[in-house]
Amino acid sequence: MFVGYARTSTIEQQAGYEAQLRDLKSQGCEKVFSEQVSSVNSKRPELERAIEFVREGDTLVVTRLDRLARSVGDVHNIEARLAAKKVGLKILDMSIDTTSPTGRLLMNLVGSIAQFEREIMLARQREGIAKAKAEKKFTGRQPTARRKTSSVVSMHGAGKKPADIAKELGIGRSSVYRILADAA
Repeated sequence: MFVGYARTSTIEQQAGYEAQLRDLKSQGCEKVFSEQVSSVNSKRPELERAIEFVREGDTLVVTRLDRLARSVGDVHNIEARLAAKKVGLKILDMSIDTTSPTGRLLMNLVGSIAQFEREIMLARQREGIAKAKAEKKFTGRQPTARRKTSSVVSMHGAGKKPADIAKELGIGRSSVYRILADAA
């Protein structure tokens, strides 16, 4: 059985979302799990449901690798979970199907290349930030909690608890503790 998984990062990506659903159905996916959540900082409950749903001999189908995984480690983790269940993985835009030895080899190569590209991009980004800092063109994110130091100290002096101060001022509780420690 072919089982599809579709994901977009936001609900605004409707055209891409509909295209994925269309492509998965055209590939013969009898069941499709789909969600519109970022893969970076959030859980992907529908992906988890898809992995739980598939059975031995099934194939999980995605339109693109980036719709499935965040990193090479994530790809390998998902692929290992599927392999343990004797489930294949098919990535349509790369024509990769891990039910064959060649497909598994290609999957490892593509994952390694993607990781390499990401590391190169991050290195270039760090170089650019360092150069911009040296030229005083990049100052980074302005600290928001530090600007509220006087309010934090006075509220704490008035007997408010750090969690209440954080909530009222819209800053993190750890920031409140840090400000209070520096003020002591």
